[in-house]
Amino acid sequence: MSNTYDYIVAGSGLAGLSLLYCLLKEDTFQRKNILVIDSVSKNQNDRTWCFWEKEEGPFEFLVSHQWETLQFFSPQVSKEFRMKAYRYKMIQSGDFYSHVLEFIKGFSNVSFVQEQILEVVEEGEKALVKTDKGSYAADYVFNSTSLFHPKMTEENTLLQHFLGWYIKTEQAVFNPQVGTLMDFTLSQHHGTTFMYVLPTSPHVALVEYTLFTERTLKEGEYEEALRGYIQEKLGITEYEITHTEFGVIPMSLARFPAHLGDNKRIINIGTAGGYTKPSTGYTFQFVQKHVAQIVSQLKQKKTPVVVPSFRENMFEWYDRTLLDVLLTKSMTGEQIFSSLFSKVEPERILAFLANESGFWEEFKIRNSVPQLPFVFSGMKQLMGLGRK
Repeated sequence: MSNTYDYIVAGSGLAGLSLLYCLLKEDTFQRKNILVIDSVSKNQNDRTWCFWEKEEGPFEFLVSHQWETLQFFSPQVSKEFRMKAYRYKMIQSGDFYSHVLEFIKGFSNVSFVQEQILEVVEEGEKALVKTDKGSYAADYVFNSTSLFHPKMTEENTLLQHFLGWYIKTEQAVFNPQVGTLMDFTLSQHHGTTFMYVLPTSPHVALVEYTLFTERTLKEGEYEEALRGYIQEKLGITEYEITHTEFGVIPMSLARFPAHLGDNKRIINIGTAGGYTKPSTGYTFQFVQKHVAQIVSQLKQKKTPVVVPSFRENMFEWYDRTLLDVLLTKSMTGEQIFSSLFSKVEPERILAFLANESGFWEEFKIRNSVPQLPFVFSGMKQLMGLGRK
């Protein structure tokens, strides 16, 4: 096996495999030598990715379920809304990994090695990946590992952590046409706390206990909250847990570098590149948009470093402002989202959270929340005084 490649993909999770898939869909890159390095093989259904979009996406055929109608609940607000443009979609990570890896088998220009990545550095006009078994060079390395994550502390970062149970009932108790996006009618003593309920059939639903806090909980606390909600809120006493998933996603004011090295040969993608939305933790759609931009620029023989547009910088400022409000405890998450859903058409909120809203929608959203905490945090972030 050669040790020199055109591209190296460091990490074979969502971002790495999405980029590889996007590259191989183009004839131009089917002749490039590509190496994928990861310490583990992706063969587990370890994540459920949910997101909303207007059109069919690149992985539409993997969508296992979608909802046109969503619900939002809090002590102050109870709202069910049918979406006009968006659909809320679910993809199982196991289906994604299986499809992409099967697709890649048809390309002899792609190699995989299962090795532990120790370091990624620039050496002249190449980028070098050092592993526990060797070294590999490439024109560009696309990194989705945690090697270059900035310092994240309780002062600059909230953790979105969750335990989800897929439950199955003998009786038909769910409406698979209606999903619960957020239910804040829970104790908020830990911090921002809510439930997702996403039914995929009359007998099956994903029920997920989610928190935005500085620290994770003990395992038993998640389980206790889920059992209580299923029995008391959903009125279900008999059910089978068919699948569980636990995750922790950083929601941080820390700056994630887009690239490294003087020659910009190391490109960070996925969470490593800052493509986990700081204010919500959503990742799937932002990764797809980013890898499409990378491939477009490479096709045009440009650098794969994507420079954010003015609008993208605006949305980053919105994200950082909202996150700072939460970190400083100027308002709670339940207060913020209750205020939004009580005063703004829900689909406008979804467009805003997807970075797809217009100035008028943003004006309405800014005026739907108390001004003082957001003005203070917004100025702090604008002036670069936020936590680093």
